[in-house]
Amino acid sequence: MKDTNNKELINDFTTGNVTGRLIKFASPLFLGNMLQVVYNMVDMMIVGNVIGKAGLSAVSIGGDLNNLLTFIAMGFTNAGTIIISQYIGAGQRRNVGRFIGTFTLSLTFFALVMTVISALLHENILTWMNTPPEAYGEAKAYCLTCILGLIFIYGYNAVAGVLRGMGDSRHPFIFIAIAAVLNIVLDCVFVIGFHTGAFGAALATVISQGFSFIAAVVFLTRNRARLGFEMDRSCFAIDKGMLGTMVKLGVPMALKSTSVAFSKMFVNSYINAFGVTVSAVTGVGSKLNHMIAQCSNAFNTAGAAMVGQNIGAEKYERVPRILISDFCIMAVVGAVCSAVLVLFPNEIFGLFTKDPDVLKVCMEFIPVAIVIFIGSAFRAPSNALSNGTGNFVVNFAIAILDAIVIRIGLALLLGVYFNMGYLGFWFGDAFAGFTPFVIGSVFYLSGKWKTNKYVIKK
Repeated sequence: MKDTNNKELINDFTTGNVTGRLIKFASPLFLGNMLQVVYNMVDMMIVGNVIGKAGLSAVSIGGDLNNLLTFIAMGFTNAGTIIISQYIGAGQRRNVGRFIGTFTLSLTFFALVMTVISALLHENILTWMNTPPEAYGEAKAYCLTCILGLIFIYGYNAVAGVLRGMGDSRHPFIFIAIAAVLNIVLDCVFVIGFHTGAFGAALATVISQGFSFIAAVVFLTRNRARLGFEMDRSCFAIDKGMLGTMVKLGVPMALKSTSVAFSKMFVNSYINAFGVTVSAVTGVGSKLNHMIAQCSNAFNTAGAAMVGQNIGAEKYERVPRILISDFCIMAVVGAVCSAVLVLFPNEIFGLFTKDPDVLKVCMEFIPVAIVIFIGSAFRAPSNALSNGTGNFVVNFAIAILDAIVIRIGLALLLGVYFNMGYLGFWFGDAFAGFTPFVIGSVFYLSGKWKTNKYVIKK
């Protein structure tokens, strides 16, 4: 029997125009992700112009570790989004409150464990990544500060995942928009005003993320009635069945995202050995990659929520239209980004540094960036399908092939075997971005997504 709770803030994606709903829901996600990219880029711009290429290298390497830890959280929060969306699609809103309790408690515990482990191992990781000596001190300060603020990163992603599963992407955007402005202001205060270097940039990020987390929790708590779910003290306990469902879906998702992040760290450890200049360019290129990846993730997340609701409602005929819309939108975004980079390379790279050596190597990254932009268009609908269906086998296959087999394999093949140096490692990483599309296409053409078992129990 379906629930009839208030749906004021819950979007129903099982009816209406697919493209319009996708754009409407994804737009706040996209803008929120872009704001996150902007304030992450501001970190690098300010540090690069104040400290120089050693600062760029430090933020790049520290950012790689921070991304790895963040992607672990995102894997489980994406799982939470899909589970909630399927509860809503199936009309089981009575289970939403119980799941939120299980979800937040388990993720908080996991965040604390990851904080302790990362704090103990961060120096070993920096050494393994071949951190240039000129950048080691700044990279260490950046890493440790971000690690100590990990609870805020996990917390915000958890609450935002809950809201997005209910079809509310507007409020997470508002919270991150305020945090972005706060982060930029604090960057200027700490790095430029107090000359705190990479540590100040990391501290600004942690404080702003903490603000986003607190604001999101307050909103979710005060608006639970309008959101259509109930929570009391009994909900704040671990439901073993729901935990098992979350782990079953979340582990492959987390493995998929973290294995990609780990493989990037592995590849970058080879690149960092080419010196601080190449390491600095890799950091700039990573920000461009992060920009298009966040856009792709926005439409992936929106598409997955829509796919999840329509599968929960057994409206399978709408799923292909969601995927096509996802691809077309990202194809336009990728084409625009490629054109802008080709037409204005000096202006874009000049935002990060004025060092002539760094700018010269940056020009070699342009064709690599174009491959990355094109790959993002193919990746978004594939991930939306695999995530929205909750098929952990497909997610696991993408994780293993994308990161371990394809990304590392191609990077070593081009960089070492064909002796292309850092260009080979860059291109290997870029071409690996097409792996989810290949696997997702096979999954779609097989038709098994139509008969996929529900993540939730009917």
